Amino acid sequence: MKKLFKTLLVGAMAASLLSGCSSSSSKKKVGIIQMMDHTSLNTIKSAFDDEMNKLGYTDKNVEYTFKNGQGDNNTLASIANDFQGKDFDVVVAIATPAAQAAARLANKTPVIFSAVSDPVGAKLTASLTKPNKNITGTSDEVQVDQIMEKALQVQPNMKKIGLLYNKGEANSGTNIANIKKYLASKNIQVEEATVVGVNEVQSAVDTLASKCDAIFSPNDNTVASAMSIAGQRAMKAGIPYYVGADSMVKDGGFMTVGIDYEELGRETARMTDQVLKGKSVSSLPVKVFKTNLNIYVNKKALSTLKVTLPDSIKNDKKYIEI
Repeated sequence: MKKLFKTLLVGAMAASLLSGCSSSSSKKKVGIIQMMDHTSLNTIKSAFDDEMNKLGYTDKNVEYTFKNGQGDNNTLASIANDFQGKDFDVVVAIATPAAQAAARLANKTPVIFSAVSDPVGAKLTASLTKPNKNITGTSDEVQVDQIMEKALQVQPNMKKIGLLYNKGEANSGTNIANIKKYLASKNIQVEEATVVGVNEVQSAVDTLASKCDAIFSPNDNTVASAMSIAGQRAMKAGIPYYVGADSMVKDGGFMTVGIDYEELGRETARMTDQVLKGKSVSSLPVKVFKTNLNIYVNKKALSTLKVTLPDSIKNDKKYIEI
């Protein structure tokens, strides 16, 4: 009997160990690289987490490894190198520089990006409809024509606009090229100021505000990180500051026409879910939000600048004051 009991006990322990190993090995492994901290990217990450939870991913069946690049390309490259040694089922990259760093992982691991304005220009894929490099995701392409159409409704006599951005960010380069074409068609002059770090943003805003009727920045991560001070300086100068993202309006910009970054994060999670369930990346077109966009206006800036919005804007059903 003692021998039988010992045999049963050993068998039970072995079964328990095997069960534990099976539970651990069945967990999905997801790596996440975020370029830096600022409102837009943090909103995406929070919405992604929430949507993944709603889709049934908990600590029982998924293991996340999250890394923040702190706005440094060398740090992003180091994170990507570290991720190469891990057996992830999918890697999620938030913002263009993070996606470019993660692209080296795509030879063996599916990559889902979020908030990439120009995936083709960033060389992440040759096609938005048929991704060909084991990388796809969601694009926050800035609809500069729609933003400037609204800006000209607010300021029909605009003669000159300042463009503030980091020319080292591929997403910004694309958006600036697009807005220059639009402005040229309207015979509006351009004054450019470029920055490489957040500490340069305030002086650049002051300079542009002294020369221009308005300022525009795309969804530039460097400028977005300093948006609270940039918005304040523009308001103090009495200059409307048009921006490329709702979060930049929330942080002090005057107005934009754009997507809800929370929905961008949720769609990123839904695409991640499909890949984790076995869907091929090539069958998931890049999701670009171009229509049914909201008009976001900063309530404090509206009051401070004493701007009277035309009825075509304030009566629009997509108008939102934040």
